[in-house]
Amino acid sequence: MENKVKSLIEAAENAINSAVTNLKELDDVRVKFLGKKGEFTTLVKIMGELAAEEKPRIGKIINDARTQIKNLIDDKKAALKAQELQNKLASEKIDVTLPGRKIYRGHLHPLTLTLNRVKEIFIHMGYTVEEGPEVETDYFNFEALNLPKDHPARDMQDSFYITEEILMRTQTSPVQARTMQKNNANAPIRMIAPGRVYRRDDYDASHSPMFTQIEGLVIDEGITFADLKGTLDFFCKKIFGETAQIRLRPSFFPFTEPSTEVDVSCMMCHGKDEHCKVCHGSGWLEILGAGEVHPDVLAMSGYDPSKVSGFAFGMGIERIAMLTYGIDDLRLFFENDVRFLNQF
Repeated sequence: MENKVKSLIEAAENAINSAVTNLKELDDVRVKFLGKKGEFTTLVKIMGELAAEEKPRIGKIINDARTQIKNLIDDKKAALKAQELQNKLASEKIDVTLPGRKIYRGHLHPLTLTLNRVKEIFIHMGYTVEEGPEVETDYFNFEALNLPKDHPARDMQDSFYITEEILMRTQTSPVQARTMQKNNANAPIRMIAPGRVYRRDDYDASHSPMFTQIEGLVIDEGITFADLKGTLDFFCKKIFGETAQIRLRPSFFPFTEPSTEVDVSCMMCHGKDEHCKVCHGSGWLEILGAGEVHPDVLAMSGYDPSKVSGFAFGMGIERIAMLTYGIDDLRLFFENDVRFLNQF
């Protein structure tokens, strides 16, 4: 019986140390030797055949052997679990010496880039940036700008009315009126007013019911049309390049008198290509409207037109951006196509 026990201990040691590579195999060894139908259980069952005086001694030998094998199994189990943990840590290891993945970063929209550039130019000339509400009153949007309710020029701006007296502003000119009325009488003003405006218009390659406008206003003693021309000439050279030239054509706006449309020389063909897709061979591109502030506009906002004068101008940022970047479809600015935006 003792020899049988020793043989089982050796067999168990060999199985545990040599054959076992995972916890499942180790559990199979445990069942084989220590389970209810295992080798040592079989030995216990045949102890009844032994002499009475031998049973205590053989029983102790069997129990010691069971304890020895159980300890071997526990040690092996701990070693296998430690090895599994090491394997898991190795498989999940992060090499912190590798460079990180590049994070995709967005950037400013081309309209924002253009607007910032325009603002930068005028701020450099001493202008302040003023803002006003997009939902505007009829008074500030029209009447304070010399456009009474029966004025025919209102038909030129098909508006989004919310009530009879409230509408989405059709221009940023109301900011000019608001700025004049909050200032002291005849106080000098040099300001620009950028922002979104709304008009009932088709949505196509050159029109949109919503667009971005920036208007400027200068009021002081002795302001003349020559000051307006010099300002716009300086602006165009800064935004389009030093070779840019401007020309002024007579026009009509209810809030300026005299009024002018301003063209800039074509930066694509410089007037030398009659087939130019940008200027269509004319050599000129219309970019904004301007003029001397109408005396009635000054008077309605508390300024004395006999003491001060001024000029005003307004331009569409989309138009400037299209000319700056050579874009031929206005809708590209609003469709958020990443392929388009990535170019900027």
